[in-house]
Amino acid sequence: MNDAVAFGVLGPLLLPDGAPPPGPAKHRALLAALLLSPGRMVPIERLMALVWDGEPPASAESVLRVYVSALRKVVAGIQTVPGGYLLAVEPERVDWHRFERLVERGRRAREAGSLAQAADQLRAALGLWRGSALADVDSGQLRRAHAVPLEELRLRALEERVELDLLLGRGGEVVGELRALVGAYPLRERAWAQLITALRLAGRRSEALDAYQEARRVLVDELGLEPGAELRQAHADVLAGQEPSARTPNETPPDIADFTGRAEVLRWIREAVPMAGGAPVHLVLHGAPGCGKSAVAVRAAASAGGEFTGGVLFATLRERAPGAVLEDLLRSLGCPEGGVPAAVTERIRLYRSMTASRRLLVVLDDASGEAQVRPLLPTGAGSMTLVTSRSPLSGLEASRAWELGVLSPQEALDLLAVVAGRQRVTAEPEAAARIALLCGHLPLALRVAGSRLARKPGWTLEHLAGRLGDSRRRLDELSAGDLAVRGSLALGYDGLGDRERSLFRRLGALSAPDVAPWVFGDLEPLAEAGLLQSRGLDESGQERYGWHDLTRLYAAELLAAERREVLAGVAGEILDRARRARQLLLPAEPGSGRTVARTEEQVLETTLLRESAGWLRSERRFLSACVTDFHDAGLHEAAWRLAFYLAPFYELGAHHDNWHQSTATGLDAARSAGHRQGEALLLRGLADLHRIEGNPEAAAAALRAAQPLVEGLELARITLRLGLVTGDERAYARCLAVFEQAGDQRGRTDTLRALGALKGERGLLEESLAGYLALGDPRGEAEALLDLANLHLSARRLPEARECAERRLRINRRLGDRLPEAYGLLVLARIAGAEGRPDPRAASAALEIFQTFGDRKGAGQALLAVAEAHLDLDEVDAAVEGLERARGEFVLLGDQRGLTEAEGLAREARRRRGLYGS
Repeated sequence: MNDAVAFGVLGPLLLPDGAPPPGPAKHRALLAALLLSPGRMVPIERLMALVWDGEPPASAESVLRVYVSALRKVVAGIQTVPGGYLLAVEPERVDWHRFERLVERGRRAREAGSLAQAADQLRAALGLWRGSALADVDSGQLRRAHAVPLEELRLRALEERVELDLLLGRGGEVVGELRALVGAYPLRERAWAQLITALRLAGRRSEALDAYQEARRVLVDELGLEPGAELRQAHADVLAGQEPSARTPNETPPDIADFTGRAEVLRWIREAVPMAGGAPVHLVLHGAPGCGKSAVAVRAAASAGGEFTGGVLFATLRERAPGAVLEDLLRSLGCPEGGVPAAVTERIRLYRSMTASRRLLVVLDDASGEAQVRPLLPTGAGSMTLVTSRSPLSGLEASRAWELGVLSPQEALDLLAVVAGRQRVTAEPEAAARIALLCGHLPLALRVAGSRLARKPGWTLEHLAGRLGDSRRRLDELSAGDLAVRGSLALGYDGLGDRERSLFRRLGALSAPDVAPWVFGDLEPLAEAGLLQSRGLDESGQERYGWHDLTRLYAAELLAAERREVLAGVAGEILDRARRARQLLLPAEPGSGRTVARTEEQVLETTLLRESAGWLRSERRFLSACVTDFHDAGLHEAAWRLAFYLAPFYELGAHHDNWHQSTATGLDAARSAGHRQGEALLLRGLADLHRIEGNPEAAAAALRAAQPLVEGLELARITLRLGLVTGDERAYARCLAVFEQAGDQRGRTDTLRALGALKGERGLLEESLAGYLALGDPRGEAEALLDLANLHLSARRLPEARECAERRLRINRRLGDRLPEAYGLLVLARIAGAEGRPDPRAASAALEIFQTFGDRKGAGQALLAVAEAHLDLDEVDAAVEGLERARGEFVLLGDQRGLTEAEGLAREARRRRGLYGS
């Protein structure tokens, strides 16, 4: 048997190596139908009935071929055979087949008397389920024929495995599972009988009797029937037993009535509860101040406490010494007055002895470090420790950790509603959403905001949102009685050493949502204190640290007047790194960063280019925020220079919002500094942005505003861009003369390319291509190749067009330039169509990239190219579907030219559909 399940239907569709299942619903139904008959032919008629749920259209067979073709790009092994299709995969590699085999093996093992082995086989079978069968497949026929029988088999296998566990003496371990089962299927008498038996075996007689009464009530109310023989026997077995006489401690604090959300972490805690005889489990729940760690711990203890027959202990740690906490815990366990030893080591010894024979849940709230927690861990089999801390307590042996974040937007609104009053929140939904956002969805902040509203019935939510909108007063507003966000943050700050306090304050100079250690140094101590949260490694391999916005406001409040000084101290490093990254993206002199991969040195330089782009992608939000930070602190020179350095990266990644914001801020800074050239450089970049967005009038206006600010070569560069916008060939000629006289190879090469593209002259474009090669500028080389490819395509020189387009793609992929790659793929798609072998794959790949980058104009063009390829292949339905999507994009963009082209192709598609009688 192959070890790994590659395909799955027991839950959402599962593909090999975690690949995402196909997006369209009918593609998923088709794949499911093939997976339910692995290695066997499924007739076309059967597939059409399943994919269209019994109502296939007249064109179903031809459209099915399109779906199969699309599916083959996602799933290997789909074969066309006479009469239908099959998926060439071993049945054992499909989870439903493996599930049925394991169930069969479990039953054989039970018949042979191997109860433990039988339980293990059934447990392995049930472990293959990831949710409801065919969870993301929309086909009633498939669900009736396959999902319903599989679900019934799962339930029978679960009941059989539970019965085996009960026979093996594992009653306490299956109580939670059985409660969930009767909750989901309240009319299954066998599940109720097993729950009652499990509770009896776990010594929980009163709960078992309550379960019988609940089962009887459900059966009488829903079916009008009294319990059957199996359920009555389980009840009789409980009545014949003895009530446990030992008293157990239960120190769980009162649960919070308005507790909201947190289903995922509560499920994680519930699933971690150890078996009755298993090794103790230690869980750490950590996160930022105010995120609700204690509330989650209390809710978890209230929910799972009944599993722990030895009781539930609760202790608040904070800065308390372990010895003092041990004294309280020992008394809770029944240590008599005067029996608690004086020495801490003796207390630890006695605690371990007293917990060794008990199955305990110990909740340790607000721990400060590992050394404080270790002596308090219970040793009894099946025990569990739940620790809350601002630190992940990484050094705590054999522990598992969960970082608790903020609430989801909906959970935040729900919490605000239960505290402030649901009617008030419903009456002002927009203001409620603003309050939740200004609180950063932090439970403590939301609770404070809700409490203030509850005690101020005359306030509107809009009024409170306005008060919170002033970032300088927000922490003042988030205070109600002894609830205060500032106070919670101060506890963490006060516990830091002098160096860490200084580091935390300096971070308050930044408005970025995350930061890497290269800016201020090692940030891990602040993460350990819960004031920062690790965001893992970014694309360039750096550990990134984020923080809640209210934590940032607290740090800024502590820093106060020192902000300019701190920013001035790091501005040089930030500018230097951004400048060097820009130089790698746009090498400007011969020999600087040559990247054509022909020598070992050049391969290394290609790697540097990729790493530079990766570093900029990782630091985009940080650097964009720094432009604003520098400007607000009066560091105008740093602000405009950084905005200028970032422009090529924004263009490469289609980060237009960042580009607009940074340019506007940089322009204001350059004007404040009286730096005319800086203003001109940013206006030139703004014109590039307007041109890319299809707004030539705005681009020309920006360039004309820049012209009076500069002279010489920079004036020529601006004039060249104006020529690109207006198509003025005379402007190109003037610029070319200036660049040649000054020996500016970059300007000369750019002008030759622009002139060649405008005039359609192959010689000029090839000369520009040679110029980019000499400059060591692979991105310029790639653009020249694209212009040449388009020129060859228009002249029907198809082999030359393909060679240029493929060279362009190799450069894009070597550099990791995804968006330029998409435009190259579109040209390749057009070339393939001109060669008489249309293929929608290249345009589909381009579409995926455009959608990833949010480039709607590119996506519209890609949709047109995909539809045209389908039309050339006579796949009319697929073409119509693509054209409808393209038309929608062009309508939203206001792109009349694209809309006209889409409607023209749509008319042709409708004509062909009429010819085919569909």
